[in-house]
Amino acid sequence: MKRFLSIASSLFTVSLSAQDLSPATVDMHAGVGLVSMDFVVIALYVIGIVGAGMLFTGKMKSSKDMFAAGGQSPWWVSGLSGFMTMFSAGTFVVWGGIAYRYGFVAVAINMCYGIAALLAGWFLAGRWRKLGVNSAAEFLQLRYGPSIVQLYTWTQGTIGILAIGGAVYALSKIICALVPLPAGHLLIDSATGYLSVSFTSITICMMVILITFAGGLWAVLMTDVLQFVILMVSVVFVVPLILMKAGGWRAFMAKVPEGFTSPVAHDFTWWFLVGWVLIHFFKIGGEWAFVQRYTCVPTVKDARKAAYIFGVMYLISPLFWMLPPLVFRVINPHADFEQAYVLACKLVLPAGMMGLMVAAMASATASMATTQLNVFAGAFTTEFYKRLINRGANDRQLVFAGRVFTVILGLTVMGGALLIPRYGYTRYIIDITTLMTGPLILPTIWGLFSRKLGLGAVWVTTSIGFVAAFIVKFGFCEGGLLVGVEWLYPLTEWVGAHARIADLTVGVVTPFIVLCALELFAKEQHPGWERVVKVSREFQELPPVKSSTLPAVMVAVTLTLIAVMMSVLAFVNKAEFRILITFAAVLYLIASGIGVAVRAKRLNPRWRGVEATPPM
Repeated sequence: MKRFLSIASSLFTVSLSAQDLSPATVDMHAGVGLVSMDFVVIALYVIGIVGAGMLFTGKMKSSKDMFAAGGQSPWWVSGLSGFMTMFSAGTFVVWGGIAYRYGFVAVAINMCYGIAALLAGWFLAGRWRKLGVNSAAEFLQLRYGPSIVQLYTWTQGTIGILAIGGAVYALSKIICALVPLPAGHLLIDSATGYLSVSFTSITICMMVILITFAGGLWAVLMTDVLQFVILMVSVVFVVPLILMKAGGWRAFMAKVPEGFTSPVAHDFTWWFLVGWVLIHFFKIGGEWAFVQRYTCVPTVKDARKAAYIFGVMYLISPLFWMLPPLVFRVINPHADFEQAYVLACKLVLPAGMMGLMVAAMASATASMATTQLNVFAGAFTTEFYKRLINRGANDRQLVFAGRVFTVILGLTVMGGALLIPRYGYTRYIIDITTLMTGPLILPTIWGLFSRKLGLGAVWVTTSIGFVAAFIVKFGFCEGGLLVGVEWLYPLTEWVGAHARIADLTVGVVTPFIVLCALELFAKEQHPGWERVVKVSREFQELPPVKSSTLPAVMVAVTLTLIAVMMSVLAFVNKAEFRILITFAAVLYLIASGIGVAVRAKRLNPRWRGVEATPPM
C-alpha cells in the first residue's frame, strides 16, 4: 500500500508540473492536457478503488472465498461484473476508433455481445451453476481429467494475460496523450514530450495486482460494480454535451458521411456480425472468467439472471457508449481515430469530470485485468500447485499460493504491455478471438451436454483447431507458406479478400465439425459424465443461500463520496458550476435510491437472520 501511495503522490506531482505548462507548450501538444483538478480526482478515485478492494484483505479464509466469493455473490453484481469484463481499452480505442471511422457499425458489433449473452443465459449459465463446481477448471477436471486442464490453464492463461498487457498498453497511450510535460521532467517520454507510457502501464498493473492480491473475487466483483456505475453516469453526461457541440441530433445526422448510419461497413459484414454473435456465445458461455460469474452466485436462477442483465445492458448501452466518437467525427473529421473517444470527452467535460472519466476508463481495463488475474491465479493454484506440488495443502496455504500466482501473473501482464504492441493490439484481439475461441472453449461447452465424448476427443478437436488456425493465419496471409502453391490460388485469393470471415469460419466451423463427427462415432458413455452428474446431485441437495446487501451499500457510499467531491469542484470551478453540480445531484439521487432499496430489503422479515454476507 505504501508503494501505491507513493505512485499516487508522483501522479499528483505530475499534475502540479502540468499546471505550470506555458500556453505555448500546451499548444505544441495539440491543446490536450489535464489540469491539476483532474489529477487530484484521478488520484483520489484510484486510491478509493484500491481501498474498496483492500476491505477484504485478510478475510479470505479459503480458496472458495478467494476464487468463488463463497458462492454468495448477488446475481446483479455478477452480471454487471461480467458486463465490465468485456470492457477494456478496446472499448474506447478499438471500437471507438471503428465508430469514428466507419460509423454505427461499431454499435452493431457491440450489440452482438448482448445477443450472445442472452443466448448464453438461456442455454448455459444455469447449467454451469447446477453442476455445483466452483470453476470451469474444476468441471474439466471431473469431465475429462487433469491433462486437458493443464493444457487449457497454460494456453488460455498465456493468451489472456498477454491480452491484458496489450489493453494496459493501449489505455496508457490514451492517458499519456492527455499529459504533456515540460522538458526534463522525471516522468517524461523524451520522444513524445508526454507522460511516459511505460510508467503509466506499470502503475495500472500495480493497481490491478494490489486489488486482486488483497481481496480475491469479492474485491474484483465490488470494484467492477463501482466502475460500471461511474462509467455509465459519466458517459450519459458526455452524450448530450457532445450533441450540443454538434448542434443537436438533426445537425449531427445531416453532417455524417455517406453510409455512416449503416450497421455494416468495410469488412464488418452481416456474415461477420453473425459469426461475432456465435463466437461470443461460446466465449460468454464457456470462457473461464464468465463461468466464474455463474458459479459464484447462490442459485441456478441467479446464474441465468446474471447473464440476462449482462445481455440486456449490451443491447441498450452500445449506442450511448459509441455516440461520443460518432459525433466527434462531424466536429473534427481529421483527428487520430484511436484517440477520438478521449478527445470527444476532453472537448465537453469540465476539469474534475474529465479526470473522473479518465480514471473510469483506466478502471475499465483494470476491471478486465483483475477478473483474468483472479481466474487464472485460481486455476494455477488448484490445478498446478495443489494437484502437482502440494496435494495436502490446507486453505491457508492455498490462499497464500493464490496470491503468489497473482503477483507472478501480474508481472506477466507488464511483459504483455511491452510485447503485444509489436504485433498490434487491435489485430491481436480480433485474431485471438476469432481463431482460438472455438478450439479452446467449444469442447468445454460440448462436455456440458455430451455423455460420450472424452479426453481423446478434446485433444483431437483442440489440436485440429490450432493447426487450422495456424494454416489460415500464416499459410494464406501475404508472404505465407502456401501462397506460392498454384492449385491453392483460388483459396488464397478468397482468404485474402475475406480475411475476417475466413478466421471466423475456421475458428468456429472446424472444431464444430470435428466434435460432431466424434460424437457420431462414439458409442459408450464416458466415465467423466457420471462424475459430473454425481457432483451435480450433491449441489442440488444444498439449501439456497440469500445474497448479500454489502455490494449495494458500498456502491451507495462510494457514489456519495464522489458526489461530495464533484460538489466541492463545482464551487471551485465556477465556470462549469452547472454541469458539475448537476452531475453531483444525479450521483446523490442514485445513491439515495440504492440506500432506500437496501433499507427496505433489510427490514423485510423474510431476509432477517438469513442473509449471507461477504467475509468481513
